[in-house]
Amino acid sequence: CQKSRLKCLYMRLLLILPLPANASSCLTNMSLLTYAGPDGEKTWPKKYPFCGGVFQSPIDFHRDILQYDSNLSPLEFIGYNVPSTNQFTLTNNGHSVKMYLSPTMHIRNLPFEYTASQLHLHWGNRNKSEGSEHTVSGKHFAAELHIVHYNSEKYPDVTAAMDKADGLAVLAILLEIGPFNPSYEKIFRHFQNVKYKDQMVQVPGFNIQELLPDRPDEYYRYEGSLTTPPCYPSVLWTVFRHPVKISQEQLLALETAMYCTESDDPEPLEMVDNFRNVQEFRERLVFISFREGKLYKCFYAKKLHSDLCKSEILMWWSCCLNHYKNMGVSFSCGSLCSLFFHFCIVAWATV
Repeated sequence: CQKSRLKCLYMRLLLILPLPANASSCLTNMSLLTYAGPDGEKTWPKKYPFCGGVFQSPIDFHRDILQYDSNLSPLEFIGYNVPSTNQFTLTNNGHSVKMYLSPTMHIRNLPFEYTASQLHLHWGNRNKSEGSEHTVSGKHFAAELHIVHYNSEKYPDVTAAMDKADGLAVLAILLEIGPFNPSYEKIFRHFQNVKYKDQMVQVPGFNIQELLPDRPDEYYRYEGSLTTPPCYPSVLWTVFRHPVKISQEQLLALETAMYCTESDDPEPLEMVDNFRNVQEFRERLVFISFREGKLYKCFYAKKLHSDLCKSEILMWWSCCLNHYKNMGVSFSCGSLCSLFFHFCIVAWATV
């Protein structure tokens, strides 16, 4: 709480406010959670005050709110490679599919050490390609995976941590369409066994790190909230920059395999569109572990003998020459290219 005093005070204030008479049952019975319709997310704040408050998630990552932070280190994943002799429990909880993780799994290089609790997914439906919660420059991805951890240095379990300002750390992986993904299939192939609410199945252990992108050192970092009620602003988010690909068939299985209702319900309800809309950001900053810029990408394309960015390279190189002329540096184009090409390109990329 020392790092975010206002956030901590805000949470304490709302936690002592009286809730509606039926709210306590809703907090424990997430089957009542809906995203659309008369009881959709616009009505969440009536029962859960935090849902209408500040520090809410998900958000859109756009250039105006991004700030590079050289102190952001790659996360360290401890115990993520779980042997197949151990088993995870996969369950349909009525609004998502959730897999409980091993308590021997930890992440480090955050303000505290965090212990893994569970992972779950958010997705859309078969008729549209939008299913992620976080967006990048307004772009949705097909789905999103969250790996939830709690601050095990300060709290005994995830329940005790979830309403604390420094309680949770969530890793978010954006999913898009591409080739078949055998790592994700280790979870997806069990969906038929959890078609209905409260059904469970055992999943053999595997290396959970396989679910992460190839460059987990590049990510967005910000302080936000749970994306489902009670929407506690207790989450330190790490959203990986690079999406992970799953096949169209795998996405379709995710979008069509499960129901929000129990097996004996006479009117089964498909589990679709279980993602929250983007929230107002309200003068926060998102810190990024990578330097971004179109020219930076073009520079690497140029190194790989690609003509994709040829016109952009020439345009910015002209600007670079003018920059040195204005400084009184009297180099010819050829000599300046040979001496300062790498420095100049990278300098312009980070403006």
